[in-house]
Amino acid sequence: MNDVDPILLSVFARAFKSTTDEMSISLQKTTRSPILCEAKDFVTGIYDACGNMLEQTENLPILSFSLGPVCKYIVDYFGDDIFPGDVIFHNDVFSMGNQNNDVAVYKPIFFNDQLVAWSACKGHQADIGGAVAGGYNPNATEVWQEALRIPPVKVYEKGKLRKDVWDLIFANIRFDIVQQDMRAQIGSCVVGERCMLRVLEKYGVECFAQHKEALFVATRKMMEAEITTMPDGEYRGESTIYYDGRNKGKEYKIRVRICIDGPRITFDYSDTDPQSNAFVNGTYTSSASAAVLTFLQMVNPDIPHNQGMVEPIEIIIPEGTILNAAFPAATTYGNHLCPPNADAIARALAPVVPERVTAGWNHLLCSLTTGIDPRKNDKYVDICFMGLKGGSGALRGVDGYDHIGMIDASGGLLDQDYEMFEQQTPHMLIRHEYLCDSAGPGEWRGGLGVETVFEIGADNTQLVIFGDGDVEPAFGLHGGGEGSLNSISLRYPDGKEHVPMSLDLLTDVPKGTVYHQRAGGGGGYGDPRKRPRQLVAKEVRNGTVSMETARDAYGVVVDPTTFNVDEAATKSKRTQEAS
Repeated sequence: MNDVDPILLSVFARAFKSTTDEMSISLQKTTRSPILCEAKDFVTGIYDACGNMLEQTENLPILSFSLGPVCKYIVDYFGDDIFPGDVIFHNDVFSMGNQNNDVAVYKPIFFNDQLVAWSACKGHQADIGGAVAGGYNPNATEVWQEALRIPPVKVYEKGKLRKDVWDLIFANIRFDIVQQDMRAQIGSCVVGERCMLRVLEKYGVECFAQHKEALFVATRKMMEAEITTMPDGEYRGESTIYYDGRNKGKEYKIRVRICIDGPRITFDYSDTDPQSNAFVNGTYTSSASAAVLTFLQMVNPDIPHNQGMVEPIEIIIPEGTILNAAFPAATTYGNHLCPPNADAIARALAPVVPERVTAGWNHLLCSLTTGIDPRKNDKYVDICFMGLKGGSGALRGVDGYDHIGMIDASGGLLDQDYEMFEQQTPHMLIRHEYLCDSAGPGEWRGGLGVETVFEIGADNTQLVIFGDGDVEPAFGLHGGGEGSLNSISLRYPDGKEHVPMSLDLLTDVPKGTVYHQRAGGGGGYGDPRKRPRQLVAKEVRNGTVSMETARDAYGVVVDPTTFNVDEAATKSKRTQEAS
């Protein structure tokens, strides 16, 4: 390390980050599915020859630590059978993948005939085969009912397309758009390769290797310094998963034991309940990624995201638990176990580092529609990102994020453009707005949820519902109140109302059905009576807090004409409450 230049070290760090950012921009601009080009349900990254993370750009946090484990698996899987021009696909959840629909592309980077790095990206595809279009099958009990499994496979070898392999994969996938999006992912990896080759041409392999290792060491020390600010000890938290798609009334517990010992932290899920025999299970990669991204919310946000960052973190998730289901379990729902996983971690650490832990985030309840668009006589698939999530939990000093949009804060209201929604699907949007009184009250309130209403525009629409956010609201912390629950309902053309189950598959929803969704808010933090009165009055004026909630939860009486605080009435109410 004696030859390491601290200025050049920073140059390498920024070069790695700019590379993954450029890959991300390329992918967003060249994909066609709204899942990718609008919701940005993907991650890009670069890795060293051994699969150690150099940097990544996490558009969707739950995917953020899903590329590295697979890269290392691919290195072991192919051994010396890796060549310049190779392109490898992978989605297999039983070889370190996180979700079937999240398909990854890996491209080895050679310099002077030496393997020096990898360029990779992973994105959620509109379809991946299996029994149900779109990839979510709440009735699944095993992986073959969910998806086409893709263990590591070369689709390009030494720069030449393997047409037989390509055709085999895409013969089992319903939508042509998936082929186009996978080509865009390959292009993103080519962008990463070009960027890294420019760095290597400028500085050389030896300089790259020295500064890479030094960057890992410096980053590890930064993370260790953050961990040492937390009190040593053992802390426990748990949360509940409601319903698995098959066994009504069945509940599962996530139990985490967090051990802090000097500069190291361990997340041990050994006491978590066994896997289900139904749709709701996770994979090791998705569950470990959820643990890491939750912990990252509690530490210095300027820590570089490379191998050094994760070295002080140990994650134990025994196979056979609901967070690491054994083959051949159904696991597509695994990414969506992130919220209850995060709840368990938050409950464990809230008493220890209260200034770093948020109140509860709204849990998932969302939908996916597929069918034939009668305007084009063509297939479509849409995940309703507009209503996918509600608000995040508040933190000491900060209100929650209003409508986080995707899994753990990736976009909010603009996750899905209204005009694109109506162009890409036959549906007509009626309403999409913040939901009044959805946020948990507090000195710092939770993030607001949203209300989404649209009319289904095609007969025989298939509607998949998945989530369990209609059971337990987001919890408040340190005197803060709960958020609101989620709900989805349908009003059929004949006026009949139907409330689907939280994990449901409806195959023949008629045209003209009105879909109505409420995504709840996050939990509040601190005593609501300490929230500034003028701020409460402003939210009443804006329609995000009702006068009744302002009065009952915050103790603030707002004049219905001027929307100013009625100081006399407010003082009187608080005096009565105190007595």
